[in-house]
Amino acid sequence: MSTPYTWQKSSFSGGGEGNACVELASTPVALHLRESDAPGTVLTTTPAPVGHLLQAIRTGTVTQPRR
Repeated sequence: MSTPYTWQKSSFSGGGEGNACVELASTPVALHLRESDAPGTVLTTTPAPVGHLLQAIRTGTVTQPRR
């Protein structure tokens, strides 16, 4: 039996109980992301790729995906 995650809303969601935000839950080994209007779809990753993405956003070095 799995333990339910504790979801936190993005600070950019505008607060309240609206369904237009990104939510995050973390465990010791993974990060889980979902949209509040589609809570059944969860993206799970590890902290390292998220850190690289945030660093690229901060430095303006985000590139288009390879095709």
